[in-house]
Amino acid sequence: MSRYFISLFFIASSFMGFSQNKPVDLQPKDTVEYKQEYGLRVGADISRLIFSFLDEDYTGLELVGDYRLTRKLYLAAEIGNEEKTQTESLSNSLLYNYTTSGSYLKLGVEINSYENWFGMNNSITIGGRYAIASFSNTLNEYNIFDSNRFFNPDGFLAGVENGEEFSGLNASWLEFVAGVKVELFANIYVGMSARLGFLITNKEEERFPNLWIPGFNKVTDGSNFGVSYNYSISYFIPFYKKSNKKKEEPAAPEQN
Repeated sequence: MSRYFISLFFIASSFMGFSQNKPVDLQPKDTVEYKQEYGLRVGADISRLIFSFLDEDYTGLELVGDYRLTRKLYLAAEIGNEEKTQTESLSNSLLYNYTTSGSYLKLGVEINSYENWFGMNNSITIGGRYAIASFSNTLNEYNIFDSNRFFNPDGFLAGVENGEEFSGLNASWLEFVAGVKVELFANIYVGMSARLGFLITNKEEERFPNLWIPGFNKVTDGSNFGVSYNYSISYFIPFYKKSNKKKEEPAAPEQN
């Protein structure tokens, strides 16, 4: 009997020695892989659609899209067409009334700075665009302010006809973009962004400057900067899924 217990003791000692050589991880790491969707998101700027309905002097449509390249990096683009009629007055007297009409294209990238929980796809983005626009100006009416109307009784600027069109105009600019996108329902997103543009080129008619550029908005005299906004609704089309390991939490410092 004693020989039996001695054999069991040596066997148990061997297993204990083996287990002590292999450390026990009291905090096992989560190695579960979560798959995130990659694909194309397409939609439209709803603010331009609303203004087109409410303002009889404005018509516009902008389509938006982005494609996810990596976990945080996106290719982004906007393409649109706008037509806007504006009037400038001085002391309740008409100076000029003109219509700008044309199209634009913006291409660039965005970086998502927001850390989502797994299963969420919201984003807070910063990025940039290179934009080009091609458009025309139509001078509907043009009056000149003249206190002495003896030589100019009608008040119209000599050499300018009502309805004269200046075509072949174009402009290019860089945009800094900051925005957010939130998933309201499955694959349906709403977003908004603010854009600060800087004009690089601006081809204009000598007799009538470019006062408003499609996609850029108002051109300020003596400044190349412009501000615009975007409010979008879009739909995400998934192409494939890619595994991403869950980010490990940093180990808590040991307390003595």
